[in-house]
Amino acid sequence: MSRSFDALLYDFGGVFTGSPFATIGAAAARFGLAAEQLKEIVFGPYHADTDHPWHRLERGEITFVDAREALMAHAADHGVDLDPFSLFGTGTDDDVDHAIVMVTHLRELRAEGYRTAIVTNNLREFRPHWEKMIPVAELFDDIVDSSFEGVRKPDPRIYRLALDRLGAVAERTVFLDDFGPNVAAARELGMAGVVVTDDREAAVAELDSILGR
Repeated sequence: MSRSFDALLYDFGGVFTGSPFATIGAAAARFGLAAEQLKEIVFGPYHADTDHPWHRLERGEITFVDAREALMAHAADHGVDLDPFSLFGTGTDDDVDHAIVMVTHLRELRAEGYRTAIVTNNLREFRPHWEKMIPVAELFDDIVDSSFEGVRKPDPRIYRLALDRLGAVAERTVFLDDFGPNVAAARELGMAGVVVTDDREAAVAELDSILGR
């Protein structure tokens, strides 16, 4: 049977793990801030590409150590005594549950012949850790990591890079991410998109619907 799509692009954090945005948002009350205020301090205007320390870290322009210092200074400028990285845990039961749902489903799609890649805004120093969280080599043909490529979502160049590496075209590709503006950017290039929420079963059901499974 002919199908309409050949390739699948997946974000990592927030898709195979819990959302880092939710982690930071949940900590906001401890600092007397609204969730969106703390997320803006830590992550900057995430729908844009700026010189915020987190964005520079994700583009691989500065080291983790330098970013940490810059982020702490940035938080202090907003009246917050904060080491952002202290808020991130080493993993939760939710992370495991999300990974099981997404990995099980992706194995089925791989068996059906879909080409796949991770497209992640990430930190160079974290790669040895997160690559061990799921069977990356089994599940993906390529990894497009912002901190190694020097470009981060939602810049269209990172999506085009992933498509080129897979030998795929946008109109026959589906992109999954937990951050809506990243999905919107993929759709502007012609891809289909799924915004992944805490309900991973709903995400895989939506993907199946797009793929006509």
